[in-house]
Amino acid sequence: MKRICIFARVSTNVQDYERQVNELNTLAQRNSWSVEAVFCEKVSGAKKNTERKELSRMVEYVQAHNINKVAVTELSRLGRDTLQVLEVIEQFNKLGISLYIQNYGIETLTESGEVNPMSQFLITILAEVARMERKTIRERVESGYKNFRANGGKVGRKEGYKKSDGAMREQYAEEIRLLRKGISLRNIAKITGTSVNTIRKCQTLI
Repeated sequence: MKRICIFARVSTNVQDYERQVNELNTLAQRNSWSVEAVFCEKVSGAKKNTERKELSRMVEYVQAHNINKVAVTELSRLGRDTLQVLEVIEQFNKLGISLYIQNYGIETLTESGEVNPMSQFLITILAEVARMERKTIRERVESGYKNFRANGGKVGRKEGYKKSDGAMREQYAEEIRLLRKGISLRNIAKITGTSVNTIRKCQTLI
């Protein structure tokens, strides 16, 4: 019997991942797969893998518990950043773990454990299309902001606004963890993509 993990994600706290979990549990029962663990998170899929605690927990779990397969309802549930998604899939490939994407009915590995080249190609295309769609939406929003400002509107934080220490610790938990390890500001910036100035502010929170 195949041992699998279910992974579900929604972008905001007002959304619920129960539907995803129910669909994947039904899928597992239909295929006689044993669901060993379920991982769910409420976080933007555009965030870096290192900023997604449940994703990191799931990757660690599948490595330690002889899992055959990870099931998601859609590729976007794994993430919305093409490179970040492919990074996770590459980890799975090396571990011999197949990613099953329900809405397309495809897997990254064949029954014999070999990389499925057609599914890998399709996943890359799908992830890139999703990235391009987000880029288009972002450009439209920015265009709207510019038009709003051109007509006298104001956007951004209110004057005098400052993020609380608690919010900073939550948002930059990975940066703070690396600072505590003694890694240089410049190297942390390379690892996380966060600016050196922001990391310098994080130093005051340690």
